[in-house]
Amino acid sequence: MHEHRGWYSRDYLPHFDQPGLIQGITFRLVDSMPAEVVARWHEELRHLSESESTAEFQRRIADYLDACHGKCLLRNPRIAKSAEDALLHFDGERYRLLAWVVMPNHVHVLVETRESCSLAELLHSWKSFVAHQANQVLGRQGEFWQREYHDRYIRNAKHLAFARSYIAQNPVKARLCVNAEDWRWSSVWKGWEGEDRPASKEPHRE
Repeated sequence: MHEHRGWYSRDYLPHFDQPGLIQGITFRLVDSMPAEVVARWHEELRHLSESESTAEFQRRIADYLDACHGKCLLRNPRIAKSAEDALLHFDGERYRLLAWVVMPNHVHVLVETRESCSLAELLHSWKSFVAHQANQVLGRQGEFWQREYHDRYIRNAKHLAFARSYIAQNPVKARLCVNAEDWRWSSVWKGWEGEDRPASKEPHRE
């Protein structure tokens, strides 16, 4: 039995780890979000209420990531492919993958968790595999991913539809393509047509 911790915090970010939840998860490259930028935002937003500050902070993070700061190593097709392969590898066994997109400096995933794998184990398996592959491709050593990640559990059907749309449209929002289905590293990529695409599966319901 794998330990699912429920609510817990690490590096000031809250996480909710419970099997059977549908989770929207974002993890990003180590150089994609400088600490001084985050610190400045916290200072600028401290006069707002907690709910207002949280909403504005998340909006700024999304916009900053979509501006493709950092080296954007996930632009490398071999590294992007390793990220996609990692997400797909245990789909249907350790979790149910519903949607994903690999962006130049971050990854969005919509996944239904299962008893056999905790949230922390899931993120560790994805990130460690991709980091190892990427460092081999680049002939380098060192950190690849930021240590933390952001997760938010899906509350209802409306929230699920919004999360699916956001993930699909993220490359369009970042001006990486005109149509969502043209972005190669996405669950809505047009090249998946005719295949048993994991993201076509519906969430499991008891």
